[in-house]
Amino acid sequence: MYATQALTHLVPLAAEELDKNKVTPGVLGFLVFAALAVGVWLLMKSMNRHMGKVDFVEAPDPDAVPDGTAAEAAAAPRT
Repeated sequence: MYATQALTHLVPLAAEELDKNKVTPGVLGFLVFAALAVGVWLLMKSMNRHMGKVDFVEAPDPDAVPDGTAAEAAAAPRT
């Protein structure tokens, strides 16, 4: 017997017991939510560890004027 056939036979039994005014996610919903929360926490912990290993030093801009020459260029008289 296939799983879909088994579910087809069990759905009408569950529908008779279902109270339409009180539907909750139940234990399975909580377990799925808890598993997702633990997974996100582990991913954030791993990301934090990897970002701590990064040593980022920004390369100087080749088009920028060095500090000393900018001050001299501003102070020099223009002719």
